[in-house]
Parts: sequence; structure tokens; C-alpha cells
Amino acid sequence: MKMQKKLGAAVLSLGLVVGLSGFAGATSGAIDTTGPDSTNTIRSDSRYRVDVDNDNNLRVHNDNDQDAWTGDAEVRDNTRGGDAGTGAAMNENAFDAEVTVDNSASGAAALGGGNGGSDNEATIENTGPDSVNRVNFDSRTNIDIQNDNNLYVHNDNNQTASSGDATVKHNTTGGDATTGDATNTNMTSVKFNVTN
Repeated sequence: MKMQKKLGAAVLSLGLVVGLSGFAGATSGAIDTTGPDSTNTIRSDSRYRVDVDNDNNLRVHNDNDQDAWTGDAEVRDNTRGGDAGTGAAMNENAFDAEVTVDNSASGAAALGGGNGGSDNEATIENTGPDSVNRVNFDSRTNIDIQNDNNLYVHNDNNQTASSGDATVKHNTTGGDATTGDATNTNMTSVKFNVTN
């Protein structure tokens, strides 16, 4: 870029380059062949600001209420009593949750954009006697990354299993009384994968 303006016997040459080095790539400027007593300046101002705010609220809620009853089995008031048996009462609950949050792409993009690794090049050539030549590259980068992750898990599991009563009574000859099994099973698995 060339700008020439005569001020009496002096010549002022100014090359001004303004850009975002993170986006625009290399910044360059050149001034060539100016007269005596000239002031030649190439200046590049680069400002880069990135704000990344990741706010992740993860909530897992599981509420499981189960009741199982087999009832009563009775043998009574008979000459000969037979067997009395109740069935099994069982509750099962399986809860599996896996949540994945990946914020790494936004952070990597912000850091990659403001790497400041661009090449800056300036040349001032063939200026006259008593010339003042200046080159100034000013690059400022401000990156703010905030990751706020709130993870909440609530698992409420209430189970009741009752096999009931088995009764053999008031018989001339009593038989057996058998109650079944009562079983409660609960499995909870929660996995959070958070990458910032």
C-alpha cells in the first residue's frame, strides 16, 4: 500500500494494515521508493476476543414404587388337611442411565482461532536520505472459556414383597404349610461423561 503526500520538502508515507490475525492469516505491508526526509510507517493492529460459555445442567430422576402380594393359603376344619402353599412374590427394578456431554469442540475452536501463529511481514525499501522508517505489529488476544456443569441424580426405589400366610389348622390330620419366597431386587447404574 502506498500513500504519498507532499508537505513542503518532506514526504510522508504511511502503510496501515488492520486485521484479525487469527482469521485473516498472514499480515503483510510494503513501502517502496520514497523521497528524502520521508516518514514511512507500517502498522498492523490485531484484536481477537472469544467468549465461550458452556452451561450444562444434567438431571436424572428415577422413582420406582412396587408392591407384590401372593395372598393367603389356608387349609382348616377338615378331617384330613392337605398342603397349603403360597406363590413367590418378587420385585425387580433395573435403572441404567448414561449421559455424555462434550464441550471440547467449542474450547478447541476458540483456542485454535486465537493462536496468534500467523506470520507478519513488512518491508520498507529504497527510502530517501534522512527518512524515518517504522514497523509496528500489535496483536492482542483475549479468550474466556467458562464451563459450568451441574450433575444431579435422584433415585427413589420403594419395594414391598410379601409371600402371604399359609395356614393349616383345625384338621384331624394336619398337612404341611409352605410359604413362597419374597424377593426384592434393585440395580441402579448412572454414568456421566463430561469433557470440557
